[in-house]
Amino acid sequence: MRNHSRTTATNTDGFRRLEVITGVGRRRRWSLEEKARIVAESLDPATSSSAVARRYGLHASQLFVWRRQLQRSAPSVAAVSGPGFVPVLLTEDSAAPAGTVGRMEIALGPAVVRVGADVEAAALRRVLEVVRRLP
Repeated sequence: MRNHSRTTATNTDGFRRLEVITGVGRRRRWSLEEKARIVAESLDPATSSSAVARRYGLHASQLFVWRRQLQRSAPSVAAVSGPGFVPVLLTEDSAAPAGTVGRMEIALGPAVVRVGADVEAAALRRVLEVVRRLP
């Protein structure tokens, strides 16, 4: 018969693995501004979300949870998305005539009010109040 004690016994003279954990040992608290900044950084097409998460010591899934949370809250989405482009509609005759320097065009629904630089503020206020009341 064979003795299996040698194969199942532990070797007390061998090396042991020792793991040293550095960093935060407690649960971290991130402010909304910090979360918004990190999420905005992760939305940059030139960088990967995983790289951003590693940079801040996060798991990638936590970063995606923050994205969903910030998308649900309307004020934070504006802060995250930052400035954007507004579409511009050009007409056939997009070049402005030479005589329209100092003119302003105000569109209120279907009504359009065009005023020059010489209009008085009180008169413009009265006209805009009337136009706003139109159906």
